[in-house]
Amino acid sequence: MKRLLPVLLTLSTAAAEEAVVKAELVYETAPFPSCHASTIVETPAGLVCAFFGGTKEKHRDVGIWLSRQEGGKWTPVQEVANGDQDPDAAGKVIRYPLWNPVLFQQPKGPLLLFYKCGPDPDAWWGMLTSSTDHGKTWSKPMPLPDKGIGPVKNKPVLLPNGDLLCPSSTEHDGWQVHFERSRDFGKTWTSTGPLHDGKAIGAIQPSILFTVGDNLLAIGRTKQGKVFEIASTDMGITWGEMKLGMLPNPNAGTDAATLKDGRHLIVYNHTAPKIGQWGGERSPLNVAVSKDGRTWQAALVLENEAGQEFSYPAVIQTSDGMVHVTYTYKRKRIKHAVIDPAKLTPRDMAGGEWPK
Repeated sequence: MKRLLPVLLTLSTAAAEEAVVKAELVYETAPFPSCHASTIVETPAGLVCAFFGGTKEKHRDVGIWLSRQEGGKWTPVQEVANGDQDPDAAGKVIRYPLWNPVLFQQPKGPLLLFYKCGPDPDAWWGMLTSSTDHGKTWSKPMPLPDKGIGPVKNKPVLLPNGDLLCPSSTEHDGWQVHFERSRDFGKTWTSTGPLHDGKAIGAIQPSILFTVGDNLLAIGRTKQGKVFEIASTDMGITWGEMKLGMLPNPNAGTDAATLKDGRHLIVYNHTAPKIGQWGGERSPLNVAVSKDGRTWQAALVLENEAGQEFSYPAVIQTSDGMVHVTYTYKRKRIKHAVIDPAKLTPRDMAGGEWPK
């Protein structure tokens, strides 16, 4: 890692001056000390960002919090969901922590908010609520049918036939990726089931890219030190063999998107896991671009501070062509960066190494 630091700083400074249009914290103060797992979406009224916040991850007071952009400024955060369950026979209310919100704006319909509820990722289930006023108020949350997860961390994609395809995964029987599909924006669902055994490659939290024709490529987090890739040739009905790609992954969340110009963009931590530990460093936070979703070029370093955490990015491209990234900033804030993709200056990575 020490050998790479000067390289990262050099490329970051030059690229950031050109490509990063804006960088800001979504909020300065909040009634909770810790946050994580942001999601961002463009609505007809502007950007909306959500994340989970509370005492700490897994604590029962962790809820889903949200902020909207009005007049170019983020509104004060508000809690839009908590883990209170219906009272039991004795009238006791049990509260579970909430996890990993994911926003999706229907083309002609309400804003959807998916999130997870449960004591831990081994036993959580998916929840769904909706808003008809661009995130100001929300419907009563409902669990997804058949213990569905929904999009586990990263945004779903709308397919040409109108299906909503959700990238998902489970952690109770090894880390296994699957995909859930809804033809009516969340009322009914089908699922592929696990696409691999979770042993040779332990993978979760996919993002979906559009490649050529009916081809899709999903990429994401693993325990094996590399970002995984798995492809479909029929718009996600069936999937091929999962493989490890060229980019490093320190057992940390990633997100990716297919841009309007046909390129693909990923935001991730360009570090390797430490042997014998849960994961590697979640700094720096990097941006890479690709023409095919498999061969990547270094484009930008968003953050690079040793010993800190910059993680769990969410990335979208808005109607004006700008790329918006939100991510966990030192586990205390959510940061928002706006990138002009036309000003990125990609450079080759020999063998996956960040360029000199």
